[in-house]
Amino acid sequence: MEPPVFNELKNNIDRAIHAFEGRVTQGISPASLSLAYMDWLIHLLHSPGKFGELAENLTRKHFAYSVWSARAATDPATPPMIKPLQQDRRFNDPAWGKFPFNVIAQGFLMREQWWHYATTGIPGVSRHHENVVSFAARQWLDMFSPTNFPLTNPKIIDRTVQTGGMNLVQGMENLLEDIQNYTTGSAPSCEGFCAGENLATTEGQVVYRNRLIELIQYSPKTETVHAEPILIIPAWIMKYYILDLSEHNSMVRYLVEKGHTVFMISWHNPDAADRDMAMKDYINRGVRDALKAINAIVPERQIHAVGYCLGGTLLATTAAAMARDEDNRLKTLSLFTAQTDFTEAGELMLFIDESQLSYMEDIMWDRGYLDTTQMSGAFMLLRSYDLLWSRMVSEYWLGERPPMNDLMAWNSDSTRMPYKMHTEYLSRLFLHNDLASGRFIVDDGPVALRDIRVPIFSVATEKDHVAPWRSVYKLHGLVNTDLTFVLTSGGHNAGIVSEPGHPRRRYRMALNRPEDKYISASQWYERNEAIDGSWWEPWSEWLAQHSGERVAPPEMGNTDAGYAPLCKAPGTYVFEK
Repeated sequence: MEPPVFNELKNNIDRAIHAFEGRVTQGISPASLSLAYMDWLIHLLHSPGKFGELAENLTRKHFAYSVWSARAATDPATPPMIKPLQQDRRFNDPAWGKFPFNVIAQGFLMREQWWHYATTGIPGVSRHHENVVSFAARQWLDMFSPTNFPLTNPKIIDRTVQTGGMNLVQGMENLLEDIQNYTTGSAPSCEGFCAGENLATTEGQVVYRNRLIELIQYSPKTETVHAEPILIIPAWIMKYYILDLSEHNSMVRYLVEKGHTVFMISWHNPDAADRDMAMKDYINRGVRDALKAINAIVPERQIHAVGYCLGGTLLATTAAAMARDEDNRLKTLSLFTAQTDFTEAGELMLFIDESQLSYMEDIMWDRGYLDTTQMSGAFMLLRSYDLLWSRMVSEYWLGERPPMNDLMAWNSDSTRMPYKMHTEYLSRLFLHNDLASGRFIVDDGPVALRDIRVPIFSVATEKDHVAPWRSVYKLHGLVNTDLTFVLTSGGHNAGIVSEPGHPRRRYRMALNRPEDKYISASQWYERNEAIDGSWWEPWSEWLAQHSGERVAPPEMGNTDAGYAPLCKAPGTYVFEK
């Protein structure tokens, strides 16, 4: 029997190798991809009928494409053979309708269509592996899209002729600047959008700090306030000021001006010393410590709790534990793009299986946290056209660097995830779905969302790639209380930062009571028509309806109870890099 030290040594060698690999693969497990590929390939080769059908389909499509190309070369009015998907904007420019670019585009769309057919519907392939292979094929095809190359993209050709090639010169400068930032590890300049200067500027004080959080209490802007304070719990994968951006689109400022006493959690950006912080620490030292502080500052008042993204999942978990323990300090719950059932959690599930989690653990073991570049790599793959290829074309071939805005500046101010917490989160929630199944343990006992009795206001966004709205909608089958569900236009972040007056905003909203029959997400969508405007306004009315009479604003902090103001907002944790 080998001594334990040798086993530990072998494990450390494996982890070191995987950690080195992960920096190259952006955290994607080669073993997980290989398993999916072999599952697809073996079943395809073992299905001669399907194989023959694919060959016949390929031959027929190429013949039809050849005939169509000959017509398109002589007749500019020839309609396209294949129409891009509704969300595919690559070929929207009218120049793609002219020869020879129409032939190039149609040839690419034909190959893309064939590969989708080839990677789906293979008998015997697991659903997860089918999704992974189909996704990988799309990524590979996106890489070779004719829009990405100067000789096959008419827009690049026209711009190069118009500018005498100066767009390529500017594009090279942009590329060299990005390479320098990447190799030196420096973040792009905020270019006039910086926290504490013109972002996160709502007045307030940090009234509590521990190793994990700073709790900010915002200064009142009205003579009287609603009796119940609001606690906002953002995701720890992001800096909190997504909800306190510029003055015109700050949710915090909006709530304060509506007469609410607002508290905000600002999370510590973990480093190697925080590797053993677990989910229970985020519940206890995060949500529970914040609630305790608010109870001391605004005593004998229930609290409107708000959770965004992972913060919403954490809040729902904590609220279920409080309901189980008959702790009635919460007045309402508001959950923004927060998933509670992860069975259909969107394309993020492509990166979640036993092989991938084991690989991810080894990558995080090396440093004690998940690095921001590895998280951003996964999100970039999910939206490769928007975040990678269209950016490459715009910035490097066309020489156009988009002007910085507040949301872009916030997005570049990234955070890290501690080793133990992130491992638990992915395994217990994403992979095993413990929260929806009643197996998630808090304080040595399971919690169930059906125990929650306070009213819930849940918001999902139509174009969310992180928390798909149909996944967020599954909350209807998990709770037994009044649930107001809102589906708003926009994506995961832009749909939430949706201040009144924002152009082209709309939402759908409906109340579901415990005695109402369950309807599917599709039925819900069909029954509720879109309303123009911002969902902030009905949410503000909902909060007011569930609040008591207005009272004088509370003091900032409570020195006698140990919650003296420590510093001005936005505090210190928001500046941690």
